[in-house]
Amino acid sequence: MVDRQTPHAGADRGGDFDAATGQETTGHEWDGIRELDRPLPRWWLWTFYATIVWAIGYVILYPAIPMVTSSTKGLLGYSTRGDVEQQIAAAKTAQAGKLEQIAQGSLEQIQNNPDLLRFAVSGGHSAFQVNCIQCHGSGAAGSPGYPNLNDDEWLWGGTLEDIYTTIRHGIRFTADPDTRSSEMPAFGADGILDRPQLAQVADYVLSLSGRQSQGVNLEPGKQIFADNCAACHGDNGQGNREVGAPALNTAIALYGSDRASILAQVTRPRHGVMPAWSTRLDEATLKELALYVYSLGGGEANKQQAAK
Repeated sequence: MVDRQTPHAGADRGGDFDAATGQETTGHEWDGIRELDRPLPRWWLWTFYATIVWAIGYVILYPAIPMVTSSTKGLLGYSTRGDVEQQIAAAKTAQAGKLEQIAQGSLEQIQNNPDLLRFAVSGGHSAFQVNCIQCHGSGAAGSPGYPNLNDDEWLWGGTLEDIYTTIRHGIRFTADPDTRSSEMPAFGADGILDRPQLAQVADYVLSLSGRQSQGVNLEPGKQIFADNCAACHGDNGQGNREVGAPALNTAIALYGSDRASILAQVTRPRHGVMPAWSTRLDEATLKELALYVYSLGGGEANKQQAAK
C-alpha cells in the first residue's frame, strides 16, 4: 500500500503506476491510498496448485460427491461405514469365545469366574446405555414411573435370577406369555371406593411410612386398607414380590410418595410396561444386562447364597 502519486511514465503502458515504487496498481483506492498490483508469492501459488491436484485425486479415489441416495464410490472403494463394520466384526471375533461362554453358562457360573464376570458386566453396561437409559436414566436412577435400579427396593425381586427373568420376559408385555403381570384396581375411577374413603386410605398409606398428617383419624383408612389392599400389599404394607405389589411402608414410591400422588394412584392407577428383551437381544446380552443391573448395588443374594 502506498501513498497516492501522480502517474508517471509507466502510464504509457495503459496502467496506473505508483511513482515511489514504480509498480502498477490495481486501481483500488482508499482515502488516497492505492493498492499495488504485485504478483502472488511463488510458494503460495505452488501450495495452491498442490491443493487442487490433491482435491482432484481425492475425488477420484474416495467417496466425495453426494448423489440423491448415496455418493460417488471412488476407485479405492473405501467408506467410513465399511471401516467401522470391519472393526466391529474384528471386535466380535475377538469376543466370540467369552460371549459363547456367557450364552452357554449359568448366571452362577459366570459369577464365579472373575474374568468372565468383569467382561459380562462391562458388556452389560454398554447394552444398558443403548437399550435402558431411555427409561431408567444413564445412572439407572430411574424417574417417576421408572424404577431406580440402584436401591434395595424391588417390585419383582432383586436376586440375579429375578432380575434376569424380568429382563427376559418384561413386565405387562402381552406378547410374552411368561411376562410378569399385575394390575391394581381403579378404586376411585371404577367406583369401588367413594371420595372420603379414598382420602382415608391415602392417609393410612401415608402413615405406613411414618408420614401421617397430624390429627387425622387413621382407623377408617386402616379398615379400608385391610379390606381392599392388604391381600396384595400385605397387612403392614410390606409388599409382595410374587405379584409385583410394592412395599408401602417405605418412602420410596414409583409414582410419588406424597399424599396427592398416593391418592391419584389409588383413584386411577398407572401401570408401567417393560418390553420382553428376549425378543430383541441375544442370550449373552440378556445375561450381561442382568449381571450389570445386579452389580449396581441393590442386588440381593438368592436363597442358597443367603443360607450360607
